[in-house]
Amino acid sequence: IGTYIRASHESDADADDRGNDSIRVTARQLRCRAIGEGANLGVTHPGRIEFNLLGGRCNSDAIDNSAGVNSSDVEVNIKIALAAAMKSGRLSRARRNTLLESMTESVSQLVLRNNYLQTLSISLAERRDMEDFGHQQRLMQSLEARNLLDRQVEDLPDDASMAERQASGVALMRAEMGVLLAYAKIVALDDLVAGDVPDDPYLKELLIDYFPPKMQKPYAKEINGHRLQREIIATVLANSMINRGGPTFLSRVTDHTGAKLDTIARAYVVVRDAFRLPEINGSLDSLDNKITGDLQLELYAILQDRVISQTIWFVRYGDFSKGLEATATQYRKAVDALLPKLDKIVPDFLANNIAADAVRYEAAGVPAKTARTMARMPVAGLIPDIFFASQATGKPLDQAATAFFSITEVFRIDRMVQAAREIETTDYYDGLALDRALQSLHRARRDIVEKILKSSGSAKAGATEAWISRNTEIVESTRDQISNIVDHDHATVSRLTVAANILADLARS
Repeated sequence: IGTYIRASHESDADADDRGNDSIRVTARQLRCRAIGEGANLGVTHPGRIEFNLLGGRCNSDAIDNSAGVNSSDVEVNIKIALAAAMKSGRLSRARRNTLLESMTESVSQLVLRNNYLQTLSISLAERRDMEDFGHQQRLMQSLEARNLLDRQVEDLPDDASMAERQASGVALMRAEMGVLLAYAKIVALDDLVAGDVPDDPYLKELLIDYFPPKMQKPYAKEINGHRLQREIIATVLANSMINRGGPTFLSRVTDHTGAKLDTIARAYVVVRDAFRLPEINGSLDSLDNKITGDLQLELYAILQDRVISQTIWFVRYGDFSKGLEATATQYRKAVDALLPKLDKIVPDFLANNIAADAVRYEAAGVPAKTARTMARMPVAGLIPDIFFASQATGKPLDQAATAFFSITEVFRIDRMVQAAREIETTDYYDGLALDRALQSLHRARRDIVEKILKSSGSAKAGATEAWISRNTEIVESTRDQISNIVDHDHATVSRLTVAANILADLARS
């Protein structure tokens, strides 16, 4: 992804000194170390796809060998920052060269980290199998519509071939996903640079963290004055969104919400920080070679589900008018307050799920604290709705949570959501319909909770029971209708849609 910056600006980084020898050697070493299992520098892209189809594991060449290119990008941007220090007389060329050499290992870690996350993103997309298929096709179509992708040139299947694959249940291969991931990042970078997201002061940390630790404090002034700071921030943010949300993340959120990239990027940043996802992902990273790969991917997938669904939520309901920091901070406080005690305030059905998952994870080698956090994470997606209801009614967060989970139990909404998660949607529009049904369900629940809180006056207890007693007839009727619809062996999108609409009618009554 950094090629965009390097190709345009490499001449700025000392044309007579294109690279410190130590870093150049590291780049070549990284190029070898980053090659994935089964990859071979002499294999063509169609050959890689064929290798995948026969059961081999490799990615696109650009993914398997990204670290070498990435190290050159980081080197160029380091030199641009240090050039300002040299120009002001703070740094001599000799000291600069010594500093560059001393940061070799740091640069290695920075670029290998990106390689790690890119291949993880592809592995999670591979794990989703046909669930992602429609979104992958939509991504290719949207890129083509903007004249940004030629599928024939990139050896990606056309729509006719995609139809054949869907019929036979053959998902895109890792090498093909690698191409989509690269295009998604490049387009996201260009679109972010064209917008104003990189100018938000809250994202300055992305600029600082891009550089090795040895530079961050001593050369903070030069880093903050970097003439490519917007491009660097956009690069880091684009990488983060696609690495964590998957190659189809942006197109998926756009299709669900109709939002522009700037709004999606802001929503993503709030989700990342409100749920402290960097910290949790770090705890999962530390489990490399300590738990099975399948379980580790399962845990990463739980966080990716949070990224996707909560980004959609914040696009729909988030208020960024006060800046990213204010929004992220207030929702983080809500998550911090409710997440640790979810086990005690959710209905028994959800509490039992949390307990069972925590036991399973811990038995498989996940540390107790991480196991408990990951077990709570699927339910944690409800916290923004609870906080929203609290803010809308001026009632305490705990009171809003009590009403929220009481209504969840009364109408067995937790069971409906669980059933919805088990619905396999390989058709793109079935997936959108399922999302719309869940959106209606969650919105109806929140509207009912707001009704309860607004009618509770100064009472802090028994608000839900009081509301039910005042609306006994319609509550019982609604509960019976929903039970008749959802109490079946197999949940369907149409059944869920009808149930959501019935609950929405109650919210409007």
